[in-house]
Amino acid sequence: MGKGISIDRSKRLREEPHKGHNRWHPDIAPVIEVAPGEEVTLETRDAMDLQIGPRTTVADLEKMERTVAHPLTGPVYVKGAKPGDLLEIEHVDILPERYGWTRFSPGFGFLPDLFDHYFVAHWEITSEYATSPQLPGVRIPNGAFMGTAGVAPSREQLKRWTARERELADRGGRVMLPTAAAAVPAQRPIAEEGLRTIPPRENCGNADVKQLTRGSKLYVPVAVDGALYSVGDGHFAQGDAECCGTAIEMGATAVVRFKIHKDLARTKNIAWPRFSHPKYFAKVEQNFIATMGMPVTPEGRQENGDLNLAARNAVIRMIELLEERGWTREQAYVLCSVAVDLRVSNVVDMPNVTVSAFLPEDIFS
Repeated sequence: MGKGISIDRSKRLREEPHKGHNRWHPDIAPVIEVAPGEEVTLETRDAMDLQIGPRTTVADLEKMERTVAHPLTGPVYVKGAKPGDLLEIEHVDILPERYGWTRFSPGFGFLPDLFDHYFVAHWEITSEYATSPQLPGVRIPNGAFMGTAGVAPSREQLKRWTARERELADRGGRVMLPTAAAAVPAQRPIAEEGLRTIPPRENCGNADVKQLTRGSKLYVPVAVDGALYSVGDGHFAQGDAECCGTAIEMGATAVVRFKIHKDLARTKNIAWPRFSHPKYFAKVEQNFIATMGMPVTPEGRQENGDLNLAARNAVIRMIELLEERGWTREQAYVLCSVAVDLRVSNVVDMPNVTVSAFLPEDIFS
């Protein structure tokens, strides 16, 4: 039987701080240690840490703590993982809890100027569908995935990412800078320095990619010994973009398995996450591998929600992937033009909105 981390689903993260965290920081101690190939079961809380339930009203939303997102379960220390490796996370299964919610609020989401008020929908979840009394006649099929998953940043990354986000904030960008308010762990310096989990980064995190369902594989460059993988923010279903700011948010149980690709991130200069899924497009008999793009310039300048830059970076990363496979840069560019699909994976996790470039593997004999 594999290892895992269980939680008390009646308690918030601050009541079980030894089981998880809601900031990214290299000093957060691992909860368990596992070997590559070992099946690991991780129970997780919803994105707002149990503040929303079946009886939550619009008035209740106005009083919520905002700085608790996202409660993550972990870290998991993966034996043998070293900086420069590429960590492969296989999603063996994702098991939903029975309740979910969707809400929007002022100043959040893709269209804050048009939706400057609160709203919440409550969902009843089965293994197959979710239904909501707020949307009568609607039945959403199971597309369960984990919205937030990633590895710990190195100290150098922590410093560099904080600096680029502060610089963007100085230019008026929508940035959630470090704050000790509701931070877990609460001890210094983690609480003051820890990066908020709202935007995804090179360590992956809150990418909200709906294709990371059961059977998918996520590939993330390792920055610290053991990788220190954590996961949370379960989604029962989501449209590509998550435009109101939330999906069908739920507690979930993630079953994962790790594989280490030794020194691959360093030798191939892989700095950003990738993912694949051999069966996601089974209806059209299409396998794929995909790259992610976020709005950071080659010089390391952070831009705010720039989908064009994110899309450009996704295509550049795909060209690099094809070059790794032996294609010339010119061939790779043509392949991107005729066969690669760009999809908006999320538009709300500022500053790093995410565009993914999908390459159908079946075009290759």
